[in-house]
Amino acid sequence: MLKKAIIIEIVIVKEKGGKMRRLSLKLSIFSLLLVISQSSKSNEKFKIDGKVLELDESNFDSAISSFDFIFVDFYAPWCGHCKRLSPELDAAAPVLAELKDPIVIAKVNADKYTRLASKYDVDGYPTLKVFMHGVPVDYYGPRKADLLVRYLKKFVAPDVAVLSSDLAIRDFVEAAGTNFPIFIGFYMNETLISTLGKKYKKNAWFSIANGFSEEIMVQYDFDKVPALVSLLPSYNEQSIFYGPFEEKFLEDFIKQNFLPPAVPMSRDTLKILKDDERKIVLTIMEDESDEKSQKLIKFLKAAASANRDLVFGYVGFKQWDDFAETFGVDKHSKFPKMVVWDGDEEYLSVIGLDSLEEEDQGSQISYFIEGYRKGQTIQKRISGPSFMGFINSLIGIRTVYIIVFLVAMLMLIQSIGKEEPLRVGTRDQADEVAGSEAESSEYRPGDKQD
Repeated sequence: MLKKAIIIEIVIVKEKGGKMRRLSLKLSIFSLLLVISQSSKSNEKFKIDGKVLELDESNFDSAISSFDFIFVDFYAPWCGHCKRLSPELDAAAPVLAELKDPIVIAKVNADKYTRLASKYDVDGYPTLKVFMHGVPVDYYGPRKADLLVRYLKKFVAPDVAVLSSDLAIRDFVEAAGTNFPIFIGFYMNETLISTLGKKYKKNAWFSIANGFSEEIMVQYDFDKVPALVSLLPSYNEQSIFYGPFEEKFLEDFIKQNFLPPAVPMSRDTLKILKDDERKIVLTIMEDESDEKSQKLIKFLKAAASANRDLVFGYVGFKQWDDFAETFGVDKHSKFPKMVVWDGDEEYLSVIGLDSLEEEDQGSQISYFIEGYRKGQTIQKRISGPSFMGFINSLIGIRTVYIIVFLVAMLMLIQSIGKEEPLRVGTRDQADEVAGSEAESSEYRPGDKQD
C-alpha cells in the first residue's frame, strides 16, 4: 500500500505542481500509518497465551513468521486419530508456551484448506510439522501431551549442551528422556561435535562434558579420554567411540547409533533407515516376542557389532505380516528366514541358507554373511507395489489392494453403463477396510488416516 501511494505522488507532482504535492504527501503519510496500524494488529492477533491457534490460508504465513517455533497439526475433522490428538494438543499448549524459548501449537483444517495441504505435502491425517524459524521439519514423535512436551523441547534446545559436573551430566540425560539417542563427548573437540550436533539436531541429543569424576567413567563404562558415549535409553543400549576423531569416522559412528545393533522393524525405524545407505540383513521370525526369538536377537546383535557396514533388522510375522509377506513368506513358511534387503524393491537370498535351524544359530548367521559377501546369492524383487510406500504410508498393502480393486470395479461399472449396480468385494474385504479405518483406543506415533 505504501509503495502504491509513492507512485501516485510522483505522477501528480509532474502533472499538477506544488499545491497538489502537499496533498499527495498527506496520502503517503496516511498509507504509512495504515501499514503500521495493520502490522500492530497482526502482532496483537498472535499472542503466546497457551492456546492452540486455528490457522487458515489467510493467516498461516503471518503466524509462521511471527514465532520462532510453531508446531502445526494438519488435520481433517472426520479423522479419528485427529480427534484423539486434539485434547492432547490442548493440554500441551500452555506448558510449551511457558518454555524459555516458547513453542506455539497451531492447527490447520487441511481437508478444507487444500492449497496449504498441497504446499506442505500433506498426504494423510494428521500430518505434524515443526516450523523452526519458518523452516518445516516433519514430526514423528509421540502424541500424548506429556511425551509431546518432552519431545518438542528437543527442537528449542542448544545444538550441543556444555556440561561441567557429574550433576550436570545426570540432569542432561534425565531431561533428554528416552525418545532420542544421546551422545556425550568426554573431553572432545567442541568444534567438531558442534558441527555434527547442528547437522543431526533433529535426530539426537548432543553434549560435551569438560568436568566429571571417575564415578561417571565407571557409570558409562569408558576408561580413557577423549571418548564419545552413545546411549539409546529406549533400547537400553550403549556404545563407546575412542577414535579416530575425524569428522568422517565420527559421523559414521553417530549415524550407526541412531538405532540399536539389532533393529526391530517398524514404520518409525524405516523412516530413520531410509537415509541409511547400508544394506539391511533382515531376519523374519514367527513371533519376535517369544523366547526363541529373543535368543536369536542376541546373536544378531553380536553379528552387527562385527559387521558395522550392514544393518541387522528383525521383524515378527505375527507383529507385521504385511511387511513380511512382501519377502515371499506366509504363515506356513519355515522361520526364521534371512535375506539381505536394499531398503527398496530388491533383496537377496543366500544359496543354501534361506532359513535358520534352531541349533547353533550364531554360526549359521556367520555363514549367511560370508555367503552374501562372496556373492553366493539369488536376487529377487519384493512383491506388491513400490516398497517405499511402507515408509510414507500407514495403510497396509492388503487395504491398498482392496481400494484399487474397488476403484477399478467402479470405473468398469461407469464404462459399461449398466443401470443395475454391481456388487464388489466380499464380506471379509469389507470388514478389513472397515477395520483399517476404525478408531482404536491406542495409536502409534506416525499413524495417519487418508
